[in-house]
Amino acid sequence: MTKTRVLISGASVAGPALAYFLHRDGYDVTVVERAPELRDSGYAVDFRGEAFAVLEEMGILAEVREHDTKMRGAVLVDERGVETGRLPAEVFAGELEVPKRELTRILHRITADGVTYLFDDSISALTQHESGVTVEFERSAVREFDLVFGADGVYSTVRRLAFGPHAGKLRHLGLSGAGFSTANYLGLDRSGLLQSTMGAAIYLFALDAAERLTVSLSFATGSPELDRCDRDEQEKAVRAAFAGHGWEAPRLLQAMSEADDFYFSSTCQVHLDRWSCGRIALVGDAGYCAAPTSGMGTSQALIGAWTLARDLASAGGDHTTAFAAYEAELRPYVAENQAKGQQTATMFGGGANAE
Repeated sequence: MTKTRVLISGASVAGPALAYFLHRDGYDVTVVERAPELRDSGYAVDFRGEAFAVLEEMGILAEVREHDTKMRGAVLVDERGVETGRLPAEVFAGELEVPKRELTRILHRITADGVTYLFDDSISALTQHESGVTVEFERSAVREFDLVFGADGVYSTVRRLAFGPHAGKLRHLGLSGAGFSTANYLGLDRSGLLQSTMGAAIYLFALDAAERLTVSLSFATGSPELDRCDRDEQEKAVRAAFAGHGWEAPRLLQAMSEADDFYFSSTCQVHLDRWSCGRIALVGDAGYCAAPTSGMGTSQALIGAWTLARDLASAGGDHTTAFAAYEAELRPYVAENQAKGQQTATMFGGGANAE
């Protein structure tokens, strides 16, 4: 019997998780990833609620727990660095927190033997027909698949090709920010520091005393336009937002220019009327990002992949029935998480705007 051929775009969390379950259920799975190799970047990720059941079913919960950061919470400080309060670890770290690179490595390891990975490549065109989807790649030869899944983030290529331009699908929550690392000159050890005013926030943390200091500089913005700018323009915007700020701001702005792991992103949610289009469906941030301010991105990605695979199995491979069940089951959960993301963004001076 010929296996159902599926293509998943994105090798972060939702993609490999979906690949694991579909391969287990007998599908012929290929994952395409734009990065030239497994990504080794990103903040720590946390897990909440039913995500633990997903990790358990994948047989990796115990291994993931071995990488627990054991963060002890964050100290709130004013612009002079004087302590004004404390936040418990659960606010940032959920019920369990691990470095994202470790989760990505584990997910890749448990799928690599049975799943085909195409790194340093991306989808350039999707053409649906009665029996499948013709997929054109930037580098690889044209191939036919029965189903295609977009697990490729907020600016999903699959979503753009199958559902149309990003405009109107992204809801900017009024915050953007830069992230990078620098020397742990403050000697933080499994702890964080947060200095926040309306419209700007500095969050610093280190997973242990030997780790580099991870820096997040976020500020109020009217749109996610800076995401599409070059680094010079992004740094310029960060400097303008933090001009005149005290505490560690001047030193951190200097360190930003010297960082070799600088990245910039805006806090956005993805809102769609539907998460599937024929034989193509979206999972994780590509379809329903709740924004980092929700604290639910990783859990939602895992649960979304698990639910989608389970509904495909229940429907006997009938993708139309499965996609409808997946969406009906998951939408209330996503709506709750997106409300949390909006609420937290508002606390930091953001405000929702549709792009």
